[in-house]
Amino acid sequence: MVFFAAHPSSVLAQSAGAEAFLKPKPLPPKKGPTAFAATVAPVAGSPWQLLTNQPPVLDYADCGPGNPILLTDGTVMVQDDGCQDWWKLTPDEFGSYVNGTWTQVASTPAGYSPLYHSSAELPDGRVIIEGGEYNFLQAVWTNLGAIYNPLTNTWTSVNPPTGWSTIGDAQGVVLFDGTFMQANCCTDQAALLNLNTLTWTPTGSGKFDVNDEEGWTLLPNKQVLTVDAYVFSYDSNGKNSEIYNPATGSWSSAGSTIVQLWDSAARCGGRGLASYEVGPAILRPDGTVFYTGANRCGAGHTAVYHSNTGVWMPGPDFPDTLDIADGPAALEPNGKVLMMASPKIFNTPSTFLEWDGSSLTEIPPAPHASNDSSFYGNFLVLPTGQILFTDFFFVSVYNPSGTYNPAWAPSIQSAPANVSPGGSYTISGHRFNGMSQGAAYGDDQQAATNFPLVRITNNRTGHVFYSRTHDHTSMAVASGDLVSTHFDVPATQERGPSQLVVVANGIPSAPVAVTVD
Repeated sequence: MVFFAAHPSSVLAQSAGAEAFLKPKPLPPKKGPTAFAATVAPVAGSPWQLLTNQPPVLDYADCGPGNPILLTDGTVMVQDDGCQDWWKLTPDEFGSYVNGTWTQVASTPAGYSPLYHSSAELPDGRVIIEGGEYNFLQAVWTNLGAIYNPLTNTWTSVNPPTGWSTIGDAQGVVLFDGTFMQANCCTDQAALLNLNTLTWTPTGSGKFDVNDEEGWTLLPNKQVLTVDAYVFSYDSNGKNSEIYNPATGSWSSAGSTIVQLWDSAARCGGRGLASYEVGPAILRPDGTVFYTGANRCGAGHTAVYHSNTGVWMPGPDFPDTLDIADGPAALEPNGKVLMMASPKIFNTPSTFLEWDGSSLTEIPPAPHASNDSSFYGNFLVLPTGQILFTDFFFVSVYNPSGTYNPAWAPSIQSAPANVSPGGSYTISGHRFNGMSQGAAYGDDQQAATNFPLVRITNNRTGHVFYSRTHDHTSMAVASGDLVSTHFDVPATQERGPSQLVVVANGIPSAPVAVTVD
């Protein structure tokens, strides 16, 4: 989310003062008091719906709704992006997010108001955010971080790894075993977080280049894929990709992407105009990773990584001059990849497309698309299978067509036949982490949903309740392993015969009967 005005000869020189070398990605667009009134509602028949209630963020003019994160109780946290206030969306009694309501939750700790940072839902049900290209809307590439506990509605500050002066707009990921891994944007450093002690252990030896602009994608083999952006290592023909192996804590080459996915500006100015941006990447149920690219000089390229064979193949170029220079993509329950593109680097308007495994297709635009650049957007896969969308202006949902392959659905092996309001239980089964992380955004603001939710619907009223899940035994995607998780039935759960499902990435399991005593 940053591009470089100058290029020091040593990566280590970067850590001495990021501000001397980095030019930040633009701030959220300024908005006037009439912006809400000027919204054009989706046309009849559009797959997009504006939420009935928009989040009442505290500084709509300078910040605006963004960085959606799904909690394990089915609610959604949204930041007033760049400001300290956070809001929680609770679906209505029938499970509708479109008709949901907002409540304000605790603000981030004093001194920490990040924009363009990493984020993750942790296996214990807490949320972590790390770094920020901006802090209080000032470009500082901060090394601050914090963890939110939804049970106590409190944030706890997290110290950075030893020696890190920056984290910035960096990538993070929860590995297959539940360990959170964080990058330093501005060096080749990465570290693993111990959630009990909130201390860090270095990892990621052998990295080809610094982490800046790169995203991390979990693979079915429990490793992590990235495409190099050649920051501080400019090579106009560079096409290298890398794999992180958690077993060894090291990176190795994953081969050439065949087409260039990072923006080198090789055909329109070269190094001096390169933004180094890369688009998001999404793992699909067939084991392929659809990787999108940025290009200041014209249409962005795409590539497909076959995780089963380790082979890269070129994908179709985006139409016209579209690309994704930071921006969102998400896996729909039907297996298609939804994405948001815009012309060249940080321009407007935005265009929405789908990838079905063989072709790119333009789809109807989201509300306000004519004024959006791709970097404004964030996607989140909801438990309903809808895709929640934020763009600093509004919150809406996309309703995908079709349905899922039953082979992708979670499968319950063991579940209690009776539960009580306020009780805690264990449930186990297969594919509890889904076939993918679900959503991606270039190098920051991660919104992965590869964890199990438990949804109990009362047979008589049809009312929907989510139990808070926590301490999943695995976070591995597209895995056949047996996974278990704990779930806490809310005190408000209605009694009587009900149906229980496990949901991952918007796909529910077959229901099992449960009686709420």
